[in-house]
Amino acid sequence: MFDPREKIALFIDGANLYAASKGLGFDIDYRRLLRVFQGKAYLLRAYYYTALIEDQEYSSIRPLIDWLDYNGYKVVTKPAKEFTDSMGRRKIKGNMDIELAIDAMEQASTVDHLVIFSGDGDFTTLVEALQRKGRKVSVVSTMATQPPMIADDLRRQADHFIDLVSLKQDIGREPSERPQRVPEVVSSDFDD
Repeated sequence: MFDPREKIALFIDGANLYAASKGLGFDIDYRRLLRVFQGKAYLLRAYYYTALIEDQEYSSIRPLIDWLDYNGYKVVTKPAKEFTDSMGRRKIKGNMDIELAIDAMEQASTVDHLVIFSGDGDFTTLVEALQRKGRKVSVVSTMATQPPMIADDLRRQADHFIDLVSLKQDIGREPSERPQRVPEVVSSDFDD
């Protein structure tokens, strides 16, 4: 599936990958994810896409975004849109499909193999377009959840489908293994 001589790029739909891994009962260890794909081929880029709620002073995803940004990922964000649906419920929308698609099309002239971490059927047309450019496309999602997290059309269109379950041993960690947040120690001049 991977040739060590090929250049690859990863395109991670953050919300979609999070939902798939949660459905399978594990967290993604992003350091290990990079290492796994660096071992398969020449990893040129790893993109991570997510929408952020603008007016929140603290977002639970902010530490992850900062870590990814400093540790080998190109993080692409945009503000999420907040609206009220017809039932009066507060909803948040933050679709990053177009950003991922544009970056993938731009990278198609540079890389041999694109790996898309999403099961969103909207990417089927993108996969077709990349293949017409002579590029190999793998899709990472899962069929092991009920319902499956991958659109059937996307799975069929991809050159390779990688079920996230098969990567669990290599890139996963149990939610109980999450690193504990250590309070930051601020130095002081009181010991003089």
